Amino acid sequence: MPPQPRGDGPARHAQLDALLPPITRALAESATALDRDARFPFDNFALLHRHGLIAEVVPRAAGGGGGGLATARRIVGAVAKGESATALVLTMTYLQHRSLVRESTRWPEAQRRAVFESAVRDGALINALRVEPDLGTPARGGLPATIARRTETGWRLSGRKLYCTGIPALRWLSVWARTDEAEPRVGVFLVPRPAGGEQSPDRPGIRVVQNWDHLGLRASASHEVILEDIDLPFGNAVDIRPPNEWAPAGIGQRDNDAHIEQQAWMSVLLGTLYDAVARAGVDWLVTFLNTRVPGNLGAPLATLPRVQETVGEIATLLHVNQRLLDAAAQAADAGEPDDDIASGALKFTVTGNAIRVLELALQLSGNHGLSRNNPLERYHRDVLCSRIHTPQNDTILGAAGRQTLAAFREFA
Repeated sequence: MPPQPRGDGPARHAQLDALLPPITRALAESATALDRDARFPFDNFALLHRHGLIAEVVPRAAGGGGGGLATARRIVGAVAKGESATALVLTMTYLQHRSLVRESTRWPEAQRRAVFESAVRDGALINALRVEPDLGTPARGGLPATIARRTETGWRLSGRKLYCTGIPALRWLSVWARTDEAEPRVGVFLVPRPAGGEQSPDRPGIRVVQNWDHLGLRASASHEVILEDIDLPFGNAVDIRPPNEWAPAGIGQRDNDAHIEQQAWMSVLLGTLYDAVARAGVDWLVTFLNTRVPGNLGAPLATLPRVQETVGEIATLLHVNQRLLDAAAQAADAGEPDDDIASGALKFTVTGNAIRVLELALQLSGNHGLSRNNPLERYHRDVLCSRIHTPQNDTILGAAGRQTLAAFREFA
C-alpha cells in the first residue's frame, strides 16, 4: 500500500472519504452472522490494520496516524455503521492510545513505546480491565479486589475482571488493581499477552471464562477474565498512586486537564458509535418505507403524512446529534475540551436520541423491524447497550443537578 496522508488535515480527510465507505460495506456483510453466533470479528481487525486504522491515534513520531478526535470519530462512525462490536473494541483502543499521547501520562517510556509500536506493526489492541464482581465499576468508588503483591523482581498480580471487551484479541491488558502494601496504592498494571490472537496460546495465569451472552454487541466477546499469579516487572506498574490521587479532580491542574480531555474523547467516541448504529437503522428504514406498498394503500408507505412526520422527527434527532458531536470533537482538538458536566450531557443526549430514533423506526416498520431477517432489531439491541457505559445516566444527571443547585445557592 503506498504511503497515505496522516494526521487531521484535508488530505487525510479526503483519503478517509474514499477509504471508509467500502470498509463499512465489508464489515456489514458479516455483521448478522457475528451477532447470531456471538463470534469475535478477528477478520474485521485484520482489515482495519491493513489500512493503518488501528494505529490512527498513535503519534506520527511513533509511526502512527497522529489523528485527533475528529478523525477518530470519523473512523469509529464508519466502522460502527458496518459492525458495532468492532467499533466498540476500536474505540477502547483509541481511548487507551490517547491517554498515552498526553504529556501528562505517567507511564514509563518503554511500556508506552511498546504499546505504540505493536499497534503500528501488528494492529495490536489494548483495553482496560476495571470492572469486578463485587466492586462493579471503579467510577463509583471503592478499592479493587485485584491485588498486586511485591516480589523480588516486580509484582505478582491476581484477580477477577468482568466485561473485558475484546479479550480474545487484546495484546495488552490495562488492569486496575491495588497493591498489598500497608497503605495500598491503586492503579494500572500492564499485562502483555502473546501475539497471534485466537491462533496463539495465552500466557500462563490468564484464564478467559467465555460467559458473554448479551442482548447486544454480542460479537464484542466481553468475557470474564481470571488472573492467577501473573508475574510482572516493576516497570509494568505503569501508573499506581494513593487512592485519593485518583479522584476525578486529580492532584493538580495537569491531572484535571487530562481527566477532562479523556472524558470528552470517551463521550464523543461512544456517542458516535451509537449514533452510527441509529443511522444504519435509518438507512434500512428509508429503503423499507420507499419500497413497501401495502395492498390497501396502493402506494409506498413513504407517501403517508404520518410516516413523513415521524421520519422528520428522526432526522431532527440525528441532526442534533451531528451538531453536538462535531462541535465537541472540534473543541477537544483545539485544546478546549468540554468539562465533565458538558461531556456527560453530550453522552446522555446523543445516546438517548439514538435510542429514540430506533424506537420510532420500529414503530413505523412494525413486525418487519422486529424480524431477525432484517437488521433493524439488531441495531435496536445494540443501541440499548449505550446506557451501561460509564458515566451512566444517574451519575450524569446527579452531577448536573448538583451543579445547578449549588449555583442557585451561590447567587440567590
